[in-house]
Amino acid sequence: MKTKILSIVTILFLSLTVSAQIDRTQQPKPGPAPKINIGTPKKFKLNNGLQVLVVENHKLPRVSATLTIDNPPVSYGNKKGVENLLSGMLGTGSTNTPKEKFDEEVDFLGANVSFWDEGARASSLAKYFPKVLKLMTDAAFNPVFSQEEFDKQMKQALDGIKSSKNSVSAIAGRVEGVLTYGKNHPFGEFTSEETLKNITLQDVKDLYNKSYKPNNAYLVIVGDVEFDKIKPQIETLFGAWEKGNIVAQTLPEVKNPETTEIDFINMPNAVQSELSIINSVDLKMGDKDYYAALLANQILGGGGTGRLYKNLREDKGYTYGSYSGIGASRYVSRFKASASVRNAVTDSAMVEAMKEINKIRYQKATQEELEIAKAKYIGSFVRNVENPNTIASYALNILTNNLPEDYYKNYLKNINAVTLNDIQNAAIKYFKGDKARIVITGKGIEVLKNLEKTADYKINYFDVNGNPTSKPEMSLPIPEGVTAEAVINNYYKAIGGADKVNAIKSLAINSEASIQGTPVSLVMKVAKPNKQASTVSVMGNVMQKSVFDGTKGYQEGRGQKKELSGEELEEAKNSSTPFPDEAYKKGKLDRIELIDGNNAYVIKVDKSEIFYDVKTGLKVKEEKTAKGPQGEIKIPVTFSDYKEVNGVKFPHKTTRAMGPMKIEFITKEIKINEGVSDADFQ
Repeated sequence: MKTKILSIVTILFLSLTVSAQIDRTQQPKPGPAPKINIGTPKKFKLNNGLQVLVVENHKLPRVSATLTIDNPPVSYGNKKGVENLLSGMLGTGSTNTPKEKFDEEVDFLGANVSFWDEGARASSLAKYFPKVLKLMTDAAFNPVFSQEEFDKQMKQALDGIKSSKNSVSAIAGRVEGVLTYGKNHPFGEFTSEETLKNITLQDVKDLYNKSYKPNNAYLVIVGDVEFDKIKPQIETLFGAWEKGNIVAQTLPEVKNPETTEIDFINMPNAVQSELSIINSVDLKMGDKDYYAALLANQILGGGGTGRLYKNLREDKGYTYGSYSGIGASRYVSRFKASASVRNAVTDSAMVEAMKEINKIRYQKATQEELEIAKAKYIGSFVRNVENPNTIASYALNILTNNLPEDYYKNYLKNINAVTLNDIQNAAIKYFKGDKARIVITGKGIEVLKNLEKTADYKINYFDVNGNPTSKPEMSLPIPEGVTAEAVINNYYKAIGGADKVNAIKSLAINSEASIQGTPVSLVMKVAKPNKQASTVSVMGNVMQKSVFDGTKGYQEGRGQKKELSGEELEEAKNSSTPFPDEAYKKGKLDRIELIDGNNAYVIKVDKSEIFYDVKTGLKVKEEKTAKGPQGEIKIPVTFSDYKEVNGVKFPHKTTRAMGPMKIEFITKEIKINEGVSDADFQ
């Protein structure tokens, strides 16, 4: 027993002695980078130039093949979009196998096969892989380009453009590319209705015949295969693929502005602004400061630990998230810091984002920030190398970017070698706060006034296609004699006349919508003078209900019931039904504003704005200001597709914005002066 006690005391004494010798005031030095064993794919090259990489992995009985055609970037000019049409038409069968039979065979084998303008991919169980690879090559090398399929792909492309016509984020991305790279650069041009309509079926065929060649192609096989068995199969399937004459275009020079500027795109329908701070960069994966640039970006805007996120979201509450990214390319790339922010704080968000960019350029980051950034990249790298697809991806990067063979073996060592000085030097070089484009896409009438007061930068104006334009009209003069009451009376006239409107005592409206494929129904019942009830159901189950009987009411949802009180109760009492517009006569006719290319009168009532088309008189939009978790937000509802019911026009499409998501309710039935009783408001 004494021996045991003495042993314990001795161990404790030695532990305390060792602890006493450690200086806890000094941060421990990081240990050496862990040694990672990165496998090497087996390689071979066909006579036509196709390079093949094979990664054997027998853990699961699955195999994938990815064909990548690494041609230099090309500008398609007034036929931009032809490459997307080619992507859509590839894989629709082959000259040997009709589309229906091709799809049946793929499904029968449980495979996935896809194609695009510069490649193809297939995956399946190992025992079916030879058949699947044969199907892929057959469709890739013997495509069917029919007029019928061309017309189908063209319609889908045109519909896609039309659907994004009013998308603030889509237009922001388009114009950012134009301004950063230029319209004539492959990275700056964009597909439009005009460019699509210039394209013929022959253009698609010509592009395929010109660019779908093995000269710059790579085939990566990953999975449960044996090299000696897969090699002859690849030689048989791909050996006859003929080389082409691929000529690289001379790319236009990409320049940053001489001094930082604001480039503003007016979007009258924007409920928030898309803010981006952008500059082009010449950064390649083989550059000595590549790792420092990655880590500097991580510190600035790489996720929830980034400075942009902490400032704009956690501290200021301007946005749900703010991030940055930097690209590396053999050609040209860009640095971009971005956030979607409320209109009211667009100017403040811009100031704070620029402050963070300039701060990391002119003040050194902390050692703690650097260690957190390194830990992110090291952890990600260590996790990724466990995946056999990563091994193939790394090997492909080495080939396409002309990197040394030991590039990834030294990756962790190079990450750990980055110093605080390296971070600052990379930030100064690549985050050009003094030569940046601050691209803001938003609602000019709500953003520009504060932006002009706050900004020390010149403001340039561009349209939705990136063409220079003049400053948008903030509002048009209201014609003499036009009042809120006159606008409402004109609305009544437009939908059928005041007599018919006044004869409506009650309405029952049934509408339907779909949220990510889930059916949603909305039943609204209203009666004079201000009674209203609404029920929202999902797949037949009532999710939310609100009722007001003229003096009192409640809201019910998820098993909880809340009586109306305070502002909500007063708002319900002051409303008017079946047409709330009657109460708007007492509002303020504030301005005339452009909505989707048409002028609209705007009436302000408490915290709401209601828009009536100047030409048609119809109500086109309502926008209510409400409190959200990040401050005040605007909730827009748009009205369209007016149809007549018993001599009165009603909107049959109502679009409600729920954050970034839009829900379209389609009216299925409207009952006038029937189907409503006092029991509905109990």
